[in-house]
Amino acid sequence: MNEIKEDNKHFDSVLGKLVVEQGLATNDEINECLNEQGTLNTTEANDQSLAAILVTKGFCTQRQIKRIRPKAEERSKDQQIPGYKIIKPLGAGAMARVYLATQLSLNRQVAIKVLPQKFTSNPQFVDRFYEEGRAAAKLNHPGMVAALDVGKAGDYHYFVMEYVEGETVFQQIQDKGEYSEQDAIRITIQTAKALDHAHQAGLIHRDVKPKNMMITTLGDAKLMDLGLARSASDKDAALAEKGKAYGTPYYIAPEQIRGQIDVDYRCDIYSLGATLYHMVTGRVPFDGENPSAVMHKHLKEPLTPPDHINPKLSSGISEVIEVCMAKNKAKRYTNCQELLEDLYAIQKNEVPMIAHTKFDISNIQNLDKGDTIMGDIVEYNKPKKAPAMNILSQPMFFVAILGWSLVLLLLILLGLNR
Repeated sequence: MNEIKEDNKHFDSVLGKLVVEQGLATNDEINECLNEQGTLNTTEANDQSLAAILVTKGFCTQRQIKRIRPKAEERSKDQQIPGYKIIKPLGAGAMARVYLATQLSLNRQVAIKVLPQKFTSNPQFVDRFYEEGRAAAKLNHPGMVAALDVGKAGDYHYFVMEYVEGETVFQQIQDKGEYSEQDAIRITIQTAKALDHAHQAGLIHRDVKPKNMMITTLGDAKLMDLGLARSASDKDAALAEKGKAYGTPYYIAPEQIRGQIDVDYRCDIYSLGATLYHMVTGRVPFDGENPSAVMHKHLKEPLTPPDHINPKLSSGISEVIEVCMAKNKAKRYTNCQELLEDLYAIQKNEVPMIAHTKFDISNIQNLDKGDTIMGDIVEYNKPKKAPAMNILSQPMFFVAILGWSLVLLLLILLGLNR
């Protein structure tokens, strides 16, 4: 009976917070109702819910309580995770809700991701949820959000992770517009290091994007959300996902769109390049009326060079982005270490040699296909030879011939006169 009372008390607390959030009553009015509830509930026979008191006092109608109750019940269950005290919601997506909480044993703040109840009856969603936790547990890098715990409480599955105070890259673009080139490079270097760590551990992230990159209050980047991560060696998973597009349309690699089974680490390099494009231009690389239209452009439409949108960008960063986002993965960076080498070069105002070389090779291949490339070709340290002259094309040649002909004719005439 005491457990039932405790559950009711917890539910009333959650209900009270929702009533305040919706502007139906103030915190003082909720406390007044809770005090009255405590006075009335001196015996089990007189137990009275907070909802009933709110209606009696005119703060809420029966219809409003009926509308709020399901949400209060769901949130109340979310907040009953042993060893943790929920503080407040942090956000919600299609696949999970995230809460700020206190880990009671260590008295530290954490973030808890909870799988919505509507997905708990689907084994595929549950397995993917736990796979995210297992994937995160393999990683230990300052540029990755750390995994702390995973489990089940009642009907709910939860995943506890490091709490990062700050904003996502997406939020910062929305609030302040595009990043400066140097800030964007610094953040991309930190993210590329984190990705390299994940790749070394055998994991493909498959959902690199601005919303999954947190910038801490100190300005450091942390990559998060391994909900779509997959082991590069998991052939069974690759076959099971054949023909299905996993990723976010604005940043997804062409091979992910096609649902190819040979997706590898280079899809993350493509997505990081698309994210860097968004960071330095304030625009996504491809836009459209719907996800299908956007993905079609990733497959077929040439990329508008980022320095055509933002003329302040160096040619180096534009080359790096275009190599990252090559539609043919064979023309991208082979790994994050190559990408980092070029990013460090740009940081020092040097030429990104790997991207530069890939551009040159691509141009030669295009020439082999009969394409024409306009541009200047400069050879250094070689004396320039004078171009061969076509003497017949020179006007003075004919003037000279005419002159010598006249001289010859005069000589002949003089000889005859003698």
